[in-house]
Amino acid sequence: MSLAPPPSREPLLAVSDLAIDLAGETVQRGLIHDVSFTVAPGESVALIGESGCGKTMTGMAVLGLLPRGFTVSSGSIRLGGRDLLACSERELRSVRGRSLGAIFQEPMSSLDPTMRVGDQIAEARRLHLGESRKVARARAEELLDRVGIADAARRLDSYPHELSGGMQQRVMIASAIACDPDLVLADEPTTALDVTIQAEILELLRELRREQGIAVLLVTHDLGVVADFCDRVVVMYAGTVVERAGVDELFADPAHPYTRALLDAVPQTGHPRTLLPVIQGRVPVAGRFPAGCRFEPRCPHGGDERCLAPQHETALPGARSVRCARAAAGEPVTRPAVPA
Repeated sequence: MSLAPPPSREPLLAVSDLAIDLAGETVQRGLIHDVSFTVAPGESVALIGESGCGKTMTGMAVLGLLPRGFTVSSGSIRLGGRDLLACSERELRSVRGRSLGAIFQEPMSSLDPTMRVGDQIAEARRLHLGESRKVARARAEELLDRVGIADAARRLDSYPHELSGGMQQRVMIASAIACDPDLVLADEPTTALDVTIQAEILELLRELRREQGIAVLLVTHDLGVVADFCDRVVVMYAGTVVERAGVDELFADPAHPYTRALLDAVPQTGHPRTLLPVIQGRVPVAGRFPAGCRFEPRCPHGGDERCLAPQHETALPGARSVRCARAAAGEPVTRPAVPA
């Protein structure tokens, strides 16, 4: 059952025409180019695409945590109507953890190995809400219990290395929601977990959306997770958005050849001894993108004159959009060639 919220006049998160450059000895412009999407209150939106397509970089821009040398050259990022790009670092620190939580892929590299997990969760409430150590610790225990960690009172004094991978990820979630944020950015939150724990984590996130109205921006490769958890999908390729659609519409009728290729490359049950379609070639190296459509060299429709020109995002019926001249003209996309 969809958890999509009722239509809202004002999106919670609005990313508009985002562009990111890399400065240094060799300036590389347009590594992220013309990226736009929104997340409504209580909604779950997925950023999908192959590795190197710019999903995590876009998420780090939302958090204000771009690596050294990377800068936002144009566009805007607004959270609750507040322009995050105009905020100072001190102002951003007041947003991160309070209005905007984050769950990262590897909890062991995100949790402080020298701090007990209870102190790490309580720290956010003490900094952002001004609670005393005693009150924040009691709330941390409630949060550990809320995310499904048994014997929460004892686990408060555990160090991250004393917990299993699934428990570490639950601690990360407890830390991310400690101050009741409006939006949680989850970057591959289930990749390192087995399928059973993965299902439990997704169910936990679903409950948090339902009970607390938290919106989720999910960065993932797992299309099964997207189909099960998300309301809308933003497909990225080579640093730009190539398609945006509701999850049901996208899986039923992908408009962009890249989206079709991604869906066709997912293994299907009940079809043994069949060759799996693959996308030939690789994502272009950052800064060495084709002049026209960035997917054109790998596209089964490559060579079309329309594909050699820069592509623009075109609105489609049903609040969808696509960055493909052929799709904008209503021409169908075909399956990629299956290798011998």
